[in-house]
Amino acid sequence: MTALTGDRRALLRRRVRFIVAFTITYNVIEGIIAVGAGVAASSAALIGFGLDSAVEVLSAAAIAWQFTRKSPEHWEKATVRAVGLAFFLLAAYVAIDVVLSLIDQNGPEHSPFGLGITALSLIVMPLLAWFEMRTGRELGSKSVMADAKQLILCVYLSGAVFLGLVLNAVLGWWWADSAAALVVALLAVREGIEAWRGDIESPFEVLEELEHEDA
Repeated sequence: MTALTGDRRALLRRRVRFIVAFTITYNVIEGIIAVGAGVAASSAALIGFGLDSAVEVLSAAAIAWQFTRKSPEHWEKATVRAVGLAFFLLAAYVAIDVVLSLIDQNGPEHSPFGLGITALSLIVMPLLAWFEMRTGRELGSKSVMADAKQLILCVYLSGAVFLGLVLNAVLGWWWADSAAALVVALLAVREGIEAWRGDIESPFEVLEELEHEDA
């Protein structure tokens, strides 16, 4: 890895602050819309998706705090573990929501706003995660990379809720989003363990290798 100049490092740190500020703002708005749509449609899945945004905000806030320090690198280990805890909180909430939904046989009801916000997240979050992962890798920051993986899990959860809403509306499969969300919970546990150990890998490695080859 090429050594970073002082100016480049300062630029990357400003980029990180912009990313987490955008992430926090987006997730606050997303959470309000999703919870409102979930309450209107009596959808536990959408309410859960909206409350999950609080976990995303927690993870991004930990990164924002780290990069307000004079030497962010000194707080790397503590911040990575904070992001790991956010993964575990996400897994716990999703798992509880899945169990309650399956017991009550409470599938998501038709919700245009729910479909809209989850579809938007499927577009915005992968781009934001890719941008943050690239920044974290160049900066050599495992905490930033861990937060990017938190965004990837948000993509999975968005996809699960979106798919559940569609399958329930079209085929009446009330259990579809619960099954998909359970997979997300298991992935969250795995990512949380990796973050806690400091073993962070990029989910975009294939794309990045192709990019280096072209260069």
